Amino acid sequence: RLEMAVAAAAAAAPSCSMDSAALPLPRRSTGHLMRQPPAAGETIEKSDNAVQAASLTFTNLTFSATLPGGEKKTILEPCSGHLEPGQLVAIMGPSGCGKSTLLDMLAMKKTAPYSGDVFVNGRPRDPMLFQRIAAYVGQEDQMPAHWKVREALEFNTTLKRQPGIAASSRKATARFIDNLLEAFGLTGVAETYVGGAQVRGISGGQRRRVTLARGVAAQASLLFCDEPTSGLSATDAELCVKALRVVAKRLNVLTLVVIHQPRREVAELFDTLVLLTSNPGRMAYFGQMGQASSYMDKCGYPVPAHASATDFYLDLLTPGSELDASDALVAAFATQQKPGLAEVMDEELAVQGRTAREMLLAAQEPALQGEQGAAAPSARLGPYAVSFSCQVRTLLRRKMLLTLRNPGAIGTQLAMPATMGVVLGAVFQGIGNHAFGIAQLQFIFILLTMLSLQSLPLMPLLIEERVFMKLETSERLYQEGAYILTTLCVTVPLSLLGATIQTLIIYGFAQLPLDYLPVILGWTLLLFFLFDALFQCVAAAAPDGEQAMTMATPFLVIFMLFNGLVVTRATAPFFLRWIFEISPTSYALQSIVLMMADDADSNGKLLVAGMGYKHGENLKGIIVIACMTAVLRLLQVLALKYLN
Repeated sequence: RLEMAVAAAAAAAPSCSMDSAALPLPRRSTGHLMRQPPAAGETIEKSDNAVQAASLTFTNLTFSATLPGGEKKTILEPCSGHLEPGQLVAIMGPSGCGKSTLLDMLAMKKTAPYSGDVFVNGRPRDPMLFQRIAAYVGQEDQMPAHWKVREALEFNTTLKRQPGIAASSRKATARFIDNLLEAFGLTGVAETYVGGAQVRGISGGQRRRVTLARGVAAQASLLFCDEPTSGLSATDAELCVKALRVVAKRLNVLTLVVIHQPRREVAELFDTLVLLTSNPGRMAYFGQMGQASSYMDKCGYPVPAHASATDFYLDLLTPGSELDASDALVAAFATQQKPGLAEVMDEELAVQGRTAREMLLAAQEPALQGEQGAAAPSARLGPYAVSFSCQVRTLLRRKMLLTLRNPGAIGTQLAMPATMGVVLGAVFQGIGNHAFGIAQLQFIFILLTMLSLQSLPLMPLLIEERVFMKLETSERLYQEGAYILTTLCVTVPLSLLGATIQTLIIYGFAQLPLDYLPVILGWTLLLFFLFDALFQCVAAAAPDGEQAMTMATPFLVIFMLFNGLVVTRATAPFFLRWIFEISPTSYALQSIVLMMADDADSNGKLLVAGMGYKHGENLKGIIVIACMTAVLRLLQVLALKYLN
């Protein structure tokens, strides 16, 4: 019987095979190894600056999905295993076997309910600190189009740096980023935009490698990669896996990779192989990659000569295929590997290692004992690696750079309002020279309406940025509040400037008395702040841009109708008159119109009297608008944190 529990136990056993004999290498620096990754058979010594060791044990991880009809479908049957630090682990299986589901559960990324337990160093996974010692690379490459490749790596390095690393010099950080760029073949495009659908930038394969390099930049003890080689050429895929192997061995990082049918040269780079079959997902092999073929041979399924071993494994594990042996291999695993694996798990769980908190404190010790120990900051023991102020500074720098590089963003917030100001100003040119009447009322109504819509075109851009924000906050790079504060410091001032320019241009064309300007400008800016908060709140909650417009329209229609001009208190249905008490445009229009009516003739005063406006409600209106703005900002934070 083949006794194979986990890669760690098997790796510790001496090997007599000439094929698997490791070739010792001269001691080389981490940077040199990342620039020139060694081949599969060469030993990589652990660095003196390796991260804190973290083993991973999981027991009976199970996941079921609810179908539209209400019935339950098992995606992954109970899976258990144990993995030691410094291993490069491949999780493979046919489509639908639950390999990505298993990875997400181990990485604490699965938001749907599942059962089972995950242990780090023999201790239950700490929900608050786990993301501090782990990094995750998903299947999607979501990054701002106007971001440069080097800036993307610097961003993750700054916000998820580990204790001790935080105290390193800027030169050391820059050198580490240079090594990453070279390891993943990105040196030549380091200063190139990431790009996107509308922005020319790097290729899709290079973008995939940037995403992978961002995950490695965190230097976490656990690294989870979901199909990092998808969309890459065979050469680029081998380059990336070689870089991951250097990270795993040199820095003692336990690296788990979901990968689909790697070629032989890539497969040989992995230490451990986890094979799953589908319908439902079940474990069929857990052990050393190099011993998988002999295990299959003993089970009665020898790998054909000149055939790809990994392709053959998937053929065996694909239900319904010509070589389908999934049930037999699952049964063989249950009898030959599972008992030994259970023993190893029991032993490892009985010997508990450091908690996540202790790992963070231990990582800080070298910095405290060094020459700069007195100046080294204390280890942060919360869910975020850096302070809130550092998060805001880093996000603010990125936001400003992206805004300055994006002509569309500046055009939407400055050029478009100025153009609309000229158009509307031409329409109402010289209206201040006429007697107060319907024309002046229409002018004020249109002015307030246009200023209220100032931030509406920004909703698609905000939703696009929200995608990046959700991915980055799930990695505990920064808090949602830091993102909102950054938006308030960059996007809102730009839009506010555009709104002010538009108001002044229209006002100049209208030739109204300058005495009215402070009141009109004050109320228009108050409305701007309120509706900007409304649109950003909707953009945070809506699934996409189309639904965002649908959600925002009712608020706009109601507030534009119930303002005393279109619908007055006297003409409004009795059960809807309460809307005037919360309608921001009603308070703004009321204040401006009553001010202008003081200088109007008898006809103008009579016109205003029929609108049902009341004196002395300015303070009430300001308080209502301020409270509504604060509530909308709070709802925006909650929506960004818990929705989508």
